Amino acid sequence: MCRLVLMVCFPPRRIVCLTEETVETLYLLGEQHRIVGVSGYAVRPPEVRRDKPRVAAFTSADIPKILALTPDLVLTFSDLQAGIAADLIRAGLAVHAFNQRDIAGILAMVRTVGALVGAASRAEALAQGYEARLAAISAAAAGRRRPKVYFEEWDEPLISGIGWVSELIAISGGEDVFADRARQHAARDRIVSADAVATAAPDVILASWCGKKVAVDRIRQRTGWATIPAVRNGRIVEIKSSMILQPGPAALTDGLDAIVAALRETG
Repeated sequence: MCRLVLMVCFPPRRIVCLTEETVETLYLLGEQHRIVGVSGYAVRPPEVRRDKPRVAAFTSADIPKILALTPDLVLTFSDLQAGIAADLIRAGLAVHAFNQRDIAGILAMVRTVGALVGAASRAEALAQGYEARLAAISAAAAGRRRPKVYFEEWDEPLISGIGWVSELIAISGGEDVFADRARQHAARDRIVSADAVATAAPDVILASWCGKKVAVDRIRQRTGWATIPAVRNGRIVEIKSSMILQPGPAALTDGLDAIVAALRETG
């Protein structure tokens, strides 16, 4: 009965976030006091690792631990957490599943999270700030040479960048060599061959392997890649996955800044 009472309160008092971008958004809105459980991947802001209990990885979650926290709202992300969401719904919890895969979706997520916690005006101001920042960076890059960029999301197999990453490359003044694949939501649909990368001849290689450190030397030593401009000129840059592979504020700030810096160094 208590759980049912909690479920209908507005704004929700006890929120579990199963991915990191909603955690960061709630902190930025000053609503972090509502968070009672987070993903183990949540690292922004740094204090979240100290202040909030971890209840999930990404495709797995400790359902009994989540239920023990008596949340009145659980925030999930994508089809990869559909099974977790279904288990929580069957247990009687309220669940909101986000599925943003591009910049417009990220901004909508920020606004939606704000609306869910009764902070719509603050969320709107935050989103408008990001929009202005994106526009300013895009304007600053206009008219410059657009280096060709290969973004590597995974190494075995090679997986190219998802939608928001490709858009951020374009905003930064680059040309994503696999922009056509970026519209594909599933990683398996963004698999590319080593030969295709070599043929694309990127000027810059940006790499962010989710959950593990990028091995730049291994990239450099791949068969047939010695003539790729990025390899030949030493333009292989790692971007931390926590900055660029979560579709939220981090990607629009630190992730974007990392791309801008990498392209600027290309000249």
